[in-house]
Amino acid sequence: MKLTERKIERLTVQPGRKDRLAFDDAQRGLAVRITASGGRTYLAQYTLHGAKHRVPLGSCAALSLAKAREAAAAIMGDVAKGKNPVLERKEATAIARAKHLRDQLTLETLIQDWERLHLSQRRPRYAAEAVRALRYALSKHLQRPAEDLDRATVVRALDALRRARTAKGDGEEAEQAGLGIARGTAAYGRALFGWAVKRGSIAHNPFMNLPNVSPIEKRDRVLTDDELAAIWRSATEASFPYGAIVRLLLLTGQRREEVAAMNWAEVSEDLTTWTIPASRTKNGVAHVVPLSAPVRELLRKLQPEGGEDATRAMVERRTQGRLVLPGERGPYGGWSKSKARLDTASKVAGWRLHDLRRTVATGLQRLGVRLEVTEAVLNHVSGSRGGIIGVYQRHNWASEKRMALDAWAAQVLAISNQFEPSVNVIRPSFR
Repeated sequence: MKLTERKIERLTVQPGRKDRLAFDDAQRGLAVRITASGGRTYLAQYTLHGAKHRVPLGSCAALSLAKAREAAAAIMGDVAKGKNPVLERKEATAIARAKHLRDQLTLETLIQDWERLHLSQRRPRYAAEAVRALRYALSKHLQRPAEDLDRATVVRALDALRRARTAKGDGEEAEQAGLGIARGTAAYGRALFGWAVKRGSIAHNPFMNLPNVSPIEKRDRVLTDDELAAIWRSATEASFPYGAIVRLLLLTGQRREEVAAMNWAEVSEDLTTWTIPASRTKNGVAHVVPLSAPVRELLRKLQPEGGEDATRAMVERRTQGRLVLPGERGPYGGWSKSKARLDTASKVAGWRLHDLRRTVATGLQRLGVRLEVTEAVLNHVSGSRGGIIGVYQRHNWASEKRMALDAWAAQVLAISNQFEPSVNVIRPSFR
């Protein structure tokens, strides 16, 4: 029939049926769908490659018959050209939905999801640093879609990190520090976007194959005895707390961040052990460090002196977990300037604080300490303590670690004071 708006109003559905289609003789493909509940909508119906398709046009109450015929005519014209309006609408809807999801998944949202769903299973220290580093490096892009972050943007952000760090210091050490910061941030970004790609949240990882973040050259610097002595003596005269931190690094072989954040709650009351909690170690394994006599003497000098008030003050330090070696406003942070002053005073250049850890390991081996004991001192769980051996070998090497660090402390003092210690002090039996 040739539809009119009055005829459309009078159309009904036969009893027992859900709906009815009434086609328009005036416009090919145009139909009205009437439901049993009284609803009336326009649609365009066509057949393409043997398949029937229907395109909803709108409610009869909202769309005039003339407009419906125009819309149906346009659709039939597209079909005549070989187009499939239904498929195109689905594709357009999918594109719009994808754009909406992309716009919703900002870089900040992605980082939050990564922190909540993935980093919650990682070490708290790693998680906190990864989130902090990425937010800092990409602060200008946090509210933009994560999918829009490209390699060029990442490279510029990492270059800015390197320039900022290099500007704070002079020479090769500052340059290497800048490269280290950029490389670490790139590793966090690679992990973040790799996780997102595996989940199907985004399609590509902009942190892959970066041209300007080459691996840092592997360090093998070990201090000579003369260099160690010069650094030790200069650290003794250095300002607090940096000088004490350097001496503790040399005597314990632990990491810079672990020593700088040492608090009194981690140190036993008799000052014989220092227990670094799992949350503060690189490998997430709690670590007990035996403290040699020189370390105990250093810690005693940092305790309140004599009397009940001193005892009460020390109890308060322990219960509140106060730092042993605090900076002016919390944890120490003046690393670059203090290191430069120490280099000048000691006349030793081309070394880093982490080289002290390597020097301790090398010194222990020179003293005849077993490799397993050296790794236990350093809290390494790879190497001889990795794999199936690490699973079944549960000995903690406590007494061997104490002997090793006592012997090493005696060696450091002997070298620094330029006298030859007795054999039974520096070469006890470790086997």
